[in-house]
Amino acid sequence: MLVPSLDRLDIDLLVLPDTNLILIASVIEPLRGANRISGSELYRWRVFTPDGQAAMTTSHVPMPADGMFQQSAETAPLFVLASYNWRDAATPALKRTLSQSARYRSIIAGIESGTWLMAEASLLDNVSATAHWEDFEEFALAYPQVRAVKDRFVIDGKRITTGGSLPTMDLMLEIIRRRRGYTLALEVSRLFSYEQGGFQGEAQHTPSSVGLRMRDPRVAHAVRLMEENVEQPLTLVRLARRVGISARHLQALFQDDVGAAPHLHYLALRLNAARRKVIETKASFAEIAAETGFNSASAFSRSYRASYSESPSETRRRLRRRSSAGEQT
Repeated sequence: MLVPSLDRLDIDLLVLPDTNLILIASVIEPLRGANRISGSELYRWRVFTPDGQAAMTTSHVPMPADGMFQQSAETAPLFVLASYNWRDAATPALKRTLSQSARYRSIIAGIESGTWLMAEASLLDNVSATAHWEDFEEFALAYPQVRAVKDRFVIDGKRITTGGSLPTMDLMLEIIRRRRGYTLALEVSRLFSYEQGGFQGEAQHTPSSVGLRMRDPRVAHAVRLMEENVEQPLTLVRLARRVGISARHLQALFQDDVGAAPHLHYLALRLNAARRKVIETKASFAEIAAETGFNSASAFSRSYRASYSESPSETRRRLRRRSSAGEQT
């Protein structure tokens, strides 16, 4: 799940009653967005509950289930989702089933209060883990065998934990980034833009992306300049001059805030703009290349294939076949 792969990733979700609807969406929606943007089923998920019945969320919207969570030799990653009153569902039988499943599951992730259930099942012993900030101190005291870490999400080997809904979305973007690359993760993040804390002044008007911190307004300014200059990309030196710092300083700030080099982020922006044109327009590849800052159609095609594992023409052919199949059914 956390290494590059072109294979479809199947994920199982164990949803406890009284889970927040936004928490469930934080897991599923980035995966749905990646499927939509790519035009392929990169991710598929199933939902299980302790009794096989729909789980009532805190919003009083029932979450349908594909079945009852049972012990099996299933190896797909398992995400354990819980928000409030998780102890009511944490029966000895459920904890035993969860513990037995851990023998086979490639990864188990505790999403928000799902971390508590994993700790109760002794799945976080001697593992670094996080919890929701409101419950963090209580969690640390309750489970001294767990290395409690104050962070948005924590990946420690085969165990993953998150501290809430938005940190969970950050986690899902990180999974997409590691598996499918920075370009797709960036485009998915832009589907769910929101203002994160730490922005100052005019940077507050910059549409930030989930998973991209951009706490420094100079980085946010540089990103905005990139977005405004897709057709004729600015060099790093010119970007830095417009921001008011040196190129080396901007590169260091960008790496710290975004977790990627400026040129990688810029290329991802341009490729995502190009992919939308490939999918949504009939423009020639030479036209698309010119409109997204590539020197030639061949240079554009090489970068496109390196990022999306198919050429622009293959993308269009695949989508035409899928459209034709849909019309025939």
